[in-house]
Amino acid sequence: GMGMGVFDGCIVAEELAYGCTGIMTALEASGLGQTPVLVAGNKEQKKKYLGRLIEEPMLAAYCVTEPGAGSDVNGVKTKAVKKGDEYIVNGQKMWITNGGVANWYFLLARTNLDPKAPASKAFTGFIVERDSPGLTPGRKELNMGQRASDTRGITFEDVKIPKENVLIAEGAGFKIAMETFDKTRPPVAAGSVGLAQRALDEATKYSLERRTFGIPIATHQAVAFMLADMAIGVETARLAWQRAAWIVDQGRRNTLQASIAKAYAADIANKCATDAVQIFGGNGFNSEYPVEKLMRDAKIYQIYEGTAQIQRLIISRTIIDTAKQQA
Repeated sequence: GMGMGVFDGCIVAEELAYGCTGIMTALEASGLGQTPVLVAGNKEQKKKYLGRLIEEPMLAAYCVTEPGAGSDVNGVKTKAVKKGDEYIVNGQKMWITNGGVANWYFLLARTNLDPKAPASKAFTGFIVERDSPGLTPGRKELNMGQRASDTRGITFEDVKIPKENVLIAEGAGFKIAMETFDKTRPPVAAGSVGLAQRALDEATKYSLERRTFGIPIATHQAVAFMLADMAIGVETARLAWQRAAWIVDQGRRNTLQASIAKAYAADIANKCATDAVQIFGGNGFNSEYPVEKLMRDAKIYQIYEGTAQIQRLIISRTIIDTAKQQA
């Protein structure tokens, strides 16, 4: 590749999201699928699977979420049983971005079948070829927003994965998945900022064109202050992802900053999109104008790659654990 870091990727992600967050998500989800291999793959795995993505316009995907396991990763039921030099995988994944178009997947599956086994030892990370027999993507889901993104369920029926496709070792999957999020949450935050910036720009332009009581609505303080609050949110959310991305590019742990950026930027995107619709008035509620799409697209930022509530759980735990260590 071009040897760029997370910060560089975030700049691109913000600009793509300004145009369309569905396109940004499709591309960023390929980055999400690649990151476990970047952080945990051996030389042969990186050459084979990352090299493939450079040579041709192919995509990867990240298979962790299941119909009954999203925020609760320990609830993952997809099982991988070792038989000889292979693992036999059975289970179902859900809401997999690029599920129908990826060339290969990162898969998190349970290899320790003891229900009392801790998450840190129960799961293994695998690289799975898209054309593996028994692997079946479902239909493209019809989502509220970000419709350019290909989201599907995936079924695994006796899918054989060679032991060479295990990342690090059996039982290391949860650690790999969590390390991945430290690198991929800043780009998600950057995407949120791109959407928020677009909402601000569209609202500002419209407020200068639309007139009420003989003057542009931008000159009414009620509207002007909404624009000011949107600008405050955009600038501070951008600084949040920039700090989180910069820290991880220095080789330092950024879990706290990544969760802050992700949670805050997602909330800002939703507020800016909602306020943009309000400034557009009745026109904002109509699909002939651009802001209703922004409002539909924004919501998923508070859900995927760790919900707004999970981010707050991570943030609070990190703060409390740090305070205890310093006591």
